[in-house]
Amino acid sequence: MNYKENHYVPVWYQERFSPTEGERKFRYLDLAPEQFRDPNGILRTKTALRRWGAVSCFKETDLYTVKYGRYESTEIEQFFFGKVDAEGREAVEFFSRYRSFNDFCGDVRPEKIFNGLLNYMSIQKFRTPKGLRYLSSLLHATDKNHLLIEMQRLQNLHCAIWTECVWALVSADETETKFIISDHPVTVYNRDVFPDSTYARQHTDPDFRMNGTHTCFPLSPTRMLILTNLSWVRNPYGNAQKLRPNPRLFRTAMFNFTDIQTGRQLEEIEVKQINYITKRRALRYVAAAQEDWLYPERDLPTTHWRKLDDRYLLMPDPRDIHLGGEVLIGYGDGRSVAFDEYGRRPWHSDYKESDQGGEEGRTLYGFQGEFARLFGPKRRGQSETFGGRRREVDSDDFHQYHLDLEKKYRPAGLRPRRDARAH
Repeated sequence: MNYKENHYVPVWYQERFSPTEGERKFRYLDLAPEQFRDPNGILRTKTALRRWGAVSCFKETDLYTVKYGRYESTEIEQFFFGKVDAEGREAVEFFSRYRSFNDFCGDVRPEKIFNGLLNYMSIQKFRTPKGLRYLSSLLHATDKNHLLIEMQRLQNLHCAIWTECVWALVSADETETKFIISDHPVTVYNRDVFPDSTYARQHTDPDFRMNGTHTCFPLSPTRMLILTNLSWVRNPYGNAQKLRPNPRLFRTAMFNFTDIQTGRQLEEIEVKQINYITKRRALRYVAAAQEDWLYPERDLPTTHWRKLDDRYLLMPDPRDIHLGGEVLIGYGDGRSVAFDEYGRRPWHSDYKESDQGGEEGRTLYGFQGEFARLFGPKRRGQSETFGGRRREVDSDDFHQYHLDLEKKYRPAGLRPRRDARAH
């Protein structure tokens, strides 16, 4: 095997999105094709759209090769990514089919699958050319060898924050268009950080700890994982660029599988909006099984970055969210530990602060009411939080209860979002 040809988006992952019939080749689009002068001196542009197989896509020679003078090492590709990809592949496949906690059976261990996915996603965000630039901006370092060493040391940097997010698995089973992939497949969207903004140009991505930053990761052409900071679900009317409560990295965090929201079937326009976000957040390349999917902007009513969120495109259903969330763990020797929903410990001054209600309580209730008005009594995602019972459609009385919440708790001066369809 040639360990100097480095696929920063693994071949196994790419093949999940390649055509299932006929020749298994992508439509591979170069967003910044190179220019050259022909023999007559005329400036021309290379072909932007190609038809390539996964082996030829999303790769760079010696991207992970460490060099010290004449000495070269390919151990990062050979050993480090070998383990990461093996565990990640199993986890991606599992979550692409996940419906409920009952899917864990036999030898399938929740902690192994969960850690395999989180670790893979965290490293995938670093291992691309754009990700290495992002890491460079965090460390203020440009030496390649140093960056590759730090990538391994900081491999779990994202995991605690993502663990405490609200997880939603959304589907594109019923749409003609499916998900595309890019050269930076762990994509983030913050409605207030535009791709061409000074912040985005400097850091390449919005900080994933910002309240309003969603993290999107396609698991298959028809399944995507969307991670949303709990603080944003509880208060989508606040500052999207403010850091969430307890943004500290590299700490213990608790996850409850029964809180995962599933069941949301995206509409055609929503898939195209998500693909547009994927395309705009790419560094240079996007790929899809069909050519039309690579140009979502052609069919969108608007490509204004903030307006993509007009109908809470990436938001989980807040009617499934509650205040509080303390976790207590007891051990056989009498010891115990406690965490609130933001990973704060009992000695923190703001521990269990949301239990007291306050602004977060008022905005969550107002948002639940607004969501009910926008989308009706049918839930846009359901979890197993309430004793394993999924609530797919609210009763008339419960729906009216939510509608009344908006009238009572909507922040003063806030214009309600329109009921009309985005399309």
